[in-house]
Amino acid sequence: MYSKFKFMYHVCRTYIKPGMKLFDLIEENPSLLLMMQHFDIDFRVGDSTIEQLCKKKGISEKLFMSVANLYNGFKPKENPINSIHDLKQIVEFLRNSHNYYREDKYPQISSYIKQLQKNHPEKELKLLEKFFNEYFAEVIDHLDYEDNIAFPYFIELINNNESVKKNLYSAKEYGEHHTDIELKIKDIKNLLLKYVAINDDLNLRRKLLFSLCELEYDLYIHSLIEETILIPFGYNMEQA
Repeated sequence: MYSKFKFMYHVCRTYIKPGMKLFDLIEENPSLLLMMQHFDIDFRVGDSTIEQLCKKKGISEKLFMSVANLYNGFKPKENPINSIHDLKQIVEFLRNSHNYYREDKYPQISSYIKQLQKNHPEKELKLLEKFFNEYFAEVIDHLDYEDNIAFPYFIELINNNESVKKNLYSAKEYGEHHTDIELKIKDIKNLLLKYVAINDDLNLRRKLLFSLCELEYDLYIHSLIEETILIPFGYNMEQA
């Protein structure tokens, strides 16, 4: 499972520690803004350190840094979930990212493709739109499965709910069901960069490619959070 831990963008970034200022870290890696959005944290960080911000927001410092370091390219050294509060926060983080994919990135990317198709009514763009819509339908199925089956199971698990003992579901089943939903975006980018013949519209095409890259990267981090934090936590709880 963890062999996929090879980052898509090989950039040397800072390993985040409690005394570091979030402003400086955002300057280095703007993707941390999206991480903060998933945590429901306002971007006006001032001169706050990680330690100060986590204390103010009531977020586990260990959990916050583990997720932030994933965005910076570092695998967690140990599982940061130590309480039901931690688990609920990471589940809420993942649910917020689901809303971002459904309500922000999909409409944005779809609108770019439709505009390109309107500007250049080639057959390839109709196929591109069809391919993306079919792909995102798979993504929605995956997100719905997590929201309705996987996440509630983990909450029941840490609550030591008696119904869990009778439940045939498990972290292992979730791990086997888990897929790398970001991989097909690479195919869409390949179509745009290698095979779809479009003249001009560089501004629109750049926006589309940037948006695809942003979605691809955040889906990748989303998957890593589940595979390196949530699923191992479930294994450990079941064994206990």
